[in-house]
Amino acid sequence: MKRRSSTPLWRRLRASSGLLLALVGMPATASPGALPPVLLNALRAAQIEPTALGLVVQPLDADSPSWAWQADKPLNPASLVKLITSAAALDTLGPAWQWQTPVWLQGAPDEQGRLDGALTIQGSGDPRLGIEPLNTLLRRLQTQYGLREVRGPLVLDRSAFAPDKRDPADFDGEPWRVGNAQPEALLLQAKSITFNFRPDGKQVRITAEPPFEPPQTLPLASGPCGDWREALKLDWSRGRVRFAGSYPQACGEQAWTLADPDPASYPARLLTQLAREQGLRWGDVREGPAPPEPPTLRIPGPTVAEAVRDMNKHSSNLMAQQLLLSLARAAGVAPVNSDTAAAWLQTWFDTHGGRTGGVQSRLVNGSGLARETRVTAAQLAALLRWGWQQPWMPEWLASLPVAGLDGTLARQPARYGPALGRAHLKTGTLRDATALGGIVHTRDGRRLIVVALVNHPQAGAARPALDALLRWLAQEPEAPATAAAGPPDPPASAPARHSPTR
Repeated sequence: MKRRSSTPLWRRLRASSGLLLALVGMPATASPGALPPVLLNALRAAQIEPTALGLVVQPLDADSPSWAWQADKPLNPASLVKLITSAAALDTLGPAWQWQTPVWLQGAPDEQGRLDGALTIQGSGDPRLGIEPLNTLLRRLQTQYGLREVRGPLVLDRSAFAPDKRDPADFDGEPWRVGNAQPEALLLQAKSITFNFRPDGKQVRITAEPPFEPPQTLPLASGPCGDWREALKLDWSRGRVRFAGSYPQACGEQAWTLADPDPASYPARLLTQLAREQGLRWGDVREGPAPPEPPTLRIPGPTVAEAVRDMNKHSSNLMAQQLLLSLARAAGVAPVNSDTAAAWLQTWFDTHGGRTGGVQSRLVNGSGLARETRVTAAQLAALLRWGWQQPWMPEWLASLPVAGLDGTLARQPARYGPALGRAHLKTGTLRDATALGGIVHTRDGRRLIVVALVNHPQAGAARPALDALLRWLAQEPEAPATAAAGPPDPPASAPARHSPTR
C-alpha cells in the first residue's frame, strides 16, 4: 500500500513550482502579502510575532511593492519622523536656505571702545549656534567695531518662538539628556555642558566645558570599563551637576555631554563667560525686543542641507524640533510653538504620502520622540518614492546614515554583510518601537525602498531581524528568488501593544 505524504499540499505545490521556475531560468516571485522568509525566521527567533510588524519593500521604478505586510497598519515610527521633517524642510525652504542671527549695536563705541547703548542678539532658531560662532562674533565686535565695553545691557530677544510649556522630563523622566532639551529661538550650544574625565594618579579629574561647574575628582576603580556612566551616580538636581561613586581606570579619557540643569539662564551665562575670556564687558543681561532698524551684523548659521544632514546622521531630537519650528515660522504660522508647528507638518505630510491607504497619520512633533505618533509603512514608502523624484533628492539621501559606515549605523559594520555601504537608512528606536526606512542599493544596481516598523514591548530584539532583511535584500536577485516565504501569519485584529516607557 502506497504511503501518503505527511507534507501539506501547499508546501509540495510551492516546492514543485519553485523547482520548475528555477529549471526554466525564471525568478520565483514572492507574494507581496507574505513576509521574506529570512525576516520571518529572524522574528520568530527573537520571539516577536509578525503581527507587530509593518513592512514595505518596493523598487523605485515599480508602481507596487514586492513585499507588503500590514503596510496600512498605523504604528509608531520613532525617529523615522525625521524623514518627514527633513523632506518638508528641503521641499519648502530648499537646501540652500540659511539661518541668520541678527545683532545690533545701539550707538557707536567711543575711542576707548565704550558703547553707551545696548548690545542686542535676536534668536532665529539656528540649531547650531555654539561656542565657535559666538567667539567669532565677539572677535568681530572687537576688531571691526573697536568694542571693549558695553555700558548698556546685553539684550536677548527670544520671541521668534513662543515659550514651550513642556518639561524636559516629560518623555522619560531623564531631563539631563541633551535630546530631551526643549527648543527655543536663541538656542546656544544646545544648552549643554560637556564633562571631560581624565585619570590622574589614583583619581579622575572632571572638568566642564563651558566651565559652569567647578572641577571635581573621584577615586579610580579597577576592573573593566563597562557602563562607566552608571558607576558615576549622576546628581543633576538643585541647579548643579555633581558626580559620586568611582570611575573605572580602564576607561581612560572620556567625555559625557549633559543638558544644563538651568536652561533658562544658559544663554546669559554662556555669552558672559565667552566675553570675559576675550576681555569684553557689559552691564546686566535682560530679555527684550530687538530694535526696529536693520541689524549691525548677522551671525551666519547652517544651511538646511547641513542641518538636515546633522539631524538625520545623528538622529538629533533637539535639532529636529528647531528645524520644525523654523519651518513653521517661515510659513507664517503664529504663534510658533510645538503644537502649531506639528499641525503645520501634519498638513504638509497629508499631501505627500500621509494619507496613503486611506489611513490618517498622526504627527506629534518633528523628532519622533513621542508615544502617540502613528504612521504606516506605506505612507513612509510613498514619501520616499515621491522624494526620490525631487530636485533636492541628493541632499536628502546624503543626510541618511550609510549602513556600517557613519551616523547611527556606524557600529558593528560586520553585521550588515553585503549591505555594508549599500544602504542609506534612517533608524528609529524607542523601548517599544524599532524601525528603519530608506534606500537599499542592490549588487545588480537596483534601488529598493525599504520601510520596516516594529511595535512590541521587546522591540529592541527585532533589530537583528531587520539587519538580516538588509543583508538579504542587498544580495543579487537570485538570492531571494528561490527562497520560500511560507504561509504568512494572519494580521492582528487589534493594534500592537505600545509600551508606555521609552
